[in-house]
Amino acid sequence: MDIALCGSCAIGVQHASRILRFVSHRTTKLLSALTVVLLVLATAAGAQATSLAPTVERQLSNERTSSFWAYPARVATIRAAPSVHARSVAQTQIVTEIGQPNVYLVLAEAQVPGDGGRWLKIRVPGRPNGRVGWVPRDALGPLRHVTTQIVVDRKTLTATLRDRGRTLLRVPVGVGAAATPTPVGHFWVREKLRFDQQPVYGTRALGTSAYAPTLTEWPAGGVVGLHGTDEPWLIPGRPSHGCVRIRNADMARLWERTPIGTPVLIR
Repeated sequence: MDIALCGSCAIGVQHASRILRFVSHRTTKLLSALTVVLLVLATAAGAQATSLAPTVERQLSNERTSSFWAYPARVATIRAAPSVHARSVAQTQIVTEIGQPNVYLVLAEAQVPGDGGRWLKIRVPGRPNGRVGWVPRDALGPLRHVTTQIVVDRKTLTATLRDRGRTLLRVPVGVGAAATPTPVGHFWVREKLRFDQQPVYGTRALGTSAYAPTLTEWPAGGVVGLHGTDEPWLIPGRPSHGCVRIRNADMARLWERTPIGTPVLIR
């Protein structure tokens, strides 16, 4: 059965049809715009997830039987985390206070996702003692390996040299007086020095990364050294301004057997 519409009804149907087409068009545009927004948000979320992906850190040094160190390749910012956006801790220094090539003990390495690249975690010399930080891999030269460790015990007044955990040498020492204590912590040997006209230091010395709370006998002041002495009768004891004094014959033996980069534990 055919249904005939009046003129006014036909006009109404046509008007409704136009409204539906208009709404459909607007809905399609809205859905398209919403799709674009969702794609942008998904891309941003993916990028953020990549940037927040866990950084894999691998230990390199245990500071007892196997440790790595390196000379700096350039002046670089040392950061609190393996990222160019992390807070600055310090800067690498090419030479020490007395002009010797500087040395950094390398604790770990990390490969950062994305464009972060490879980073190295290092101990930082200077006050305050005990700082660590991260530098890009190219900020340091080739890694060098040592298996030695020196332990300075302020209670027993001894210094012990170990290689792969085996004791090679133990000698009596003089440490800082109560007013000028030898600092405790994890350090390393940065310098090996020989003297011709420095009787107060004997004939040999090992410069470390430790810094005394006050000035020490070290030429540049502040740095803690293990060195000989012209007052051997004060050893063992607590006669120094922070440095570790060792009788000259014992210092010569320690000096010969200790490579650069050797970790030093003062306790």
